[in-house]
Amino acid sequence: MHILMISDVYFPRINGVSTSIHSFRSELIRAGHRVTLICPEYPEAHSLARAQDHQDDEDILRIPARTVLLDPEDRMMRFGVITGLIPILKARAIDLVHIHTPFVAHYAGIRLARSLGIPVVESYHTFFEEYLYNYIRWLPRNGLRFAARYFSRSQCNAVDALIAPSSPMRHALNRYGVTTEMYTIPTGLNLDAFLTPPTHDFRARLGLSAEQPLLLYVGRVALEKNIGFLLDMLPLVRAAHPSAVLVIAGEGPAESPLRAQVAERQLDDAVRFVGYMRRDGELQDAYRAADLFVFASRTETQGLVLLEALALGTPVVALGIMGTRDVLDETGGCRIPADNPTAFSQAVNTLLDDPALRAQLSHEATAYAARWTAAEKTRALLACYAQIRAVNTTEPQTAPQKNQTNG
Repeated sequence: MHILMISDVYFPRINGVSTSIHSFRSELIRAGHRVTLICPEYPEAHSLARAQDHQDDEDILRIPARTVLLDPEDRMMRFGVITGLIPILKARAIDLVHIHTPFVAHYAGIRLARSLGIPVVESYHTFFEEYLYNYIRWLPRNGLRFAARYFSRSQCNAVDALIAPSSPMRHALNRYGVTTEMYTIPTGLNLDAFLTPPTHDFRARLGLSAEQPLLLYVGRVALEKNIGFLLDMLPLVRAAHPSAVLVIAGEGPAESPLRAQVAERQLDDAVRFVGYMRRDGELQDAYRAADLFVFASRTETQGLVLLEALALGTPVVALGIMGTRDVLDETGGCRIPADNPTAFSQAVNTLLDDPALRAQLSHEATAYAARWTAAEKTRALLACYAQIRAVNTTEPQTAPQKNQTNG
């Protein structure tokens, strides 16, 4: 099968969408399929250390793109350049289009699919109902939620099938009035590639002793990740464990305001910002060095970093909201406290006080993460593709037409 994926974001831009695309695309290629990916150019990529982690192949088609006003990390691809690829794509005999983001990629992906006479599926990766308020705070929250639901319903009902990465996200889309056929398929983890051998002493690099409690957050440093919640609970942890340190690994637009909060709360000696960490062993060493992985996002449609932590035997303490509810299981190396800093800090302190319990959770974590393999999730995706193709393949059209939805 030859799949055409299209996305408004991909590496070197680091987020869950990029990671999901890379995971599924790698597994599909390994299984003998071909995957062409249309995604933006990032002219500054040569200056980014993280760009070295991911090298393009001949089936990654980069499109000229401009920056986005409210989010300089993102790009808006040139629609005309994408549709100009139609003759090239016809020659490649594409079987199905898979859209991964709801901006230019959504509308261009539908245009390509209708022009090529092939079905189109879309993954709903971002919980926009809660996401938008973090970036457009000058508008009423209820109004933004209404707009996000209307926007999502309209787009989701315009494709032949929809993929939700978790059951809570699928239920939310059902509440919006989405009638397109939906499949729940989370992203898996390629354990063979991810479980690298230790390379260096992460604690020594930061000047931390082996006895200091180390809490780790990995991910985008962005408002929707609710990192401020972790800063709220940290003094409660430090009251019981005065030398405890929170390490924040990642990059993003919220780093400056978070640093200001750290200074305001006089937590400079308790919080370390370490930036982007390469996945060739550096990131894995950080997971291994941590006593606990802490996560407080309320907008995740899945939460792949949770699986990464568990796979390396790091117990997780996280809020069980949206997609994290599907990923986490308290018999699988984690604790899911109530959504308030006091309850969260109590869960952290209980585990820090009990090395034997942490060791037990570590053992449970690795066994649990082994069930979330990328190969298994990709087999589910292929079955989804097969069902969609069986009922939605049409003759090529000269102009896009409104799609019939599948109930």
